[in-house]
Amino acid sequence: MTAIYGHRGAMGVFPENTLPSFEEALSNGVDGIELDVQLTKDHQFVVMHDPTVDRTTNGTGHVKDKTVKELKELSAGIPFTHLDNYCEADWKGITVPTLAEALELMAPYQIEVNIELKPNLSETEGIEKLLLDSVRPFQHALTLNYSSFHLPLIQRLRQLDKNIELAWLVKHEIPYPADYLATNRINLYHLSKKLALKERSTFDEEGLVQQSRIWTVNEPEEVKGLLKKKVKAIMTDFPEMALRIRKQQGNI
Repeated sequence: MTAIYGHRGAMGVFPENTLPSFEEALSNGVDGIELDVQLTKDHQFVVMHDPTVDRTTNGTGHVKDKTVKELKELSAGIPFTHLDNYCEADWKGITVPTLAEALELMAPYQIEVNIELKPNLSETEGIEKLLLDSVRPFQHALTLNYSSFHLPLIQRLRQLDKNIELAWLVKHEIPYPADYLATNRINLYHLSKKLALKERSTFDEEGLVQQSRIWTVNEPEEVKGLLKKKVKAIMTDFPEMALRIRKQQGNI
């Protein structure tokens, strides 16, 4: 079965990487959730895509220069006026969640969780061990996997743990992609939908598309096409839509 992952929760309808966004995805019945992490000044992981808070909160500045307490004083809901169900009264109080808060919310659902490490995290020595230590309390309740565009981050995670599942995020063609997986001891690719939907690609030629998770798939026809390809997982901003299509196609 092709798994359906909520991309940053259900960011097509709720503020991305927030607890309400994750709650929406969980209520839809997702198989997994994708989220991003950044590190604070006081060395805590928070769930945020960008290295700065400017785009997704009403604050400014780098996450690494702020403590969790300072981040909690910002609104992670106010900037999302473009979403159809925006409600300032309700969303003003939405805050930036810590990674622990997000995983605690998801733990009872026993789903898969993909934690993406942004390339800027490589600036902090020992970041990989710090992350693995921080998620240890949740590893029995959740199936955790890790991804990044930055290959050295993935390689250092593998050096620390030979058993975790690692994925390399890729949006361009590369020659002989299976060789990269084998040489770097990476489990699978997270491919852009443009690569996965191409009639011919190096990934398709080596049978890797079916083994990959695909991002970010928001059009119904794209979901249908990838379900037919029987890819490992589809990551989408609209998990309710993708789950409905999967059920209609009998890929339950």
